[in-house]
Amino acid sequence: MVSMKDIARRCGVSVATVSKALNNAPDVGAETRDRICRTAEELGYMANAAARALKTNRTYNIGVLFVDRRHSGLAHEFFSTVLDSLRVEAEKSGYDITFINSNLGDTSCTYMQHCRYRGVDGVVIASADFHDPMVVELVDSELPVVTIDHVFNNRIAVVSDNAKGAEALVRFAAEKGHKRLAFIHGELTAVTEHRLIGFYRACGQLGLDVPEAYVRESAYHDAEQCYRICKELLALEPRPDCILFPDDYSYIGGMNAIREAGLRIPEDVSVMGYDGINLSRVISPKLTTYRQDTGEMGRVAAAELIGLIEHPKTALLDRIVIPGSLQEGESVSTL
Repeated sequence: MVSMKDIARRCGVSVATVSKALNNAPDVGAETRDRICRTAEELGYMANAAARALKTNRTYNIGVLFVDRRHSGLAHEFFSTVLDSLRVEAEKSGYDITFINSNLGDTSCTYMQHCRYRGVDGVVIASADFHDPMVVELVDSELPVVTIDHVFNNRIAVVSDNAKGAEALVRFAAEKGHKRLAFIHGELTAVTEHRLIGFYRACGQLGLDVPEAYVRESAYHDAEQCYRICKELLALEPRPDCILFPDDYSYIGGMNAIREAGLRIPEDVSVMGYDGINLSRVISPKLTTYRQDTGEMGRVAAAELIGLIEHPKTALLDRIVIPGSLQEGESVSTL
């Protein structure tokens, strides 16, 4: 294994100078630092993680809490993109990723106990029941924590602009002449609450009446449940002329229900999704949806957590809103 002594010998400097250069100390000249860093790379030098941990009091290990309630795993494109961009950003700063769970082998534990066992420097809560006492314990702990799409007091939160997203979809449908908008939303979470606010706010500002029967709760990423609810909406009189779905994947169930009823999209019923995943662009007709910038959400979550770990006294505990954009497809007709 290559050591600092090997680098020092090759560069003709002391081991102390090599150490300072690799740790970006200010009292090493730029030319010397560059030469040492190039030599270290050429020789394949890797810093000893244990030694680095002793020196910095950090493990360079970030915990990620991802509770997969729908059992869709990383096949769920929203979360797979968020987590992949989070990983890439963390690795750029020399951090590894550890998934946090409630088991240590065959022994049950809390999320906090798992974090302590793994020695993580901080945690990103990407998906979880935010009212779970184990999650609350984690948020109330001394560990640096960043949440995604949920806001706690005195914690950094990275959120998508869900209210604006739902509002943009309503306004687009109204511009196309639609007046009877139905909304199948996901289970009641902070994300859903903000989307409902955006939906009702836009409908109210546009003077659109929304019958109670037009707003139904389903679940995110559940095409089968959306299929059943969509069939019920289509049986209403008058039926909606445009249906908003909780996400692009769930829309597949609604699409099947509409076609089974002998109706055409968008000629008889217009539809809109949410998320802007790849699926929305390859189905026919292409789905009009609201694209969330999942890559940016993951990147910002990692960057904010690392900033909080490395500079706790200057990190601003704030809510960071990541804007999305309307993705126009072919699933909304002009009336």
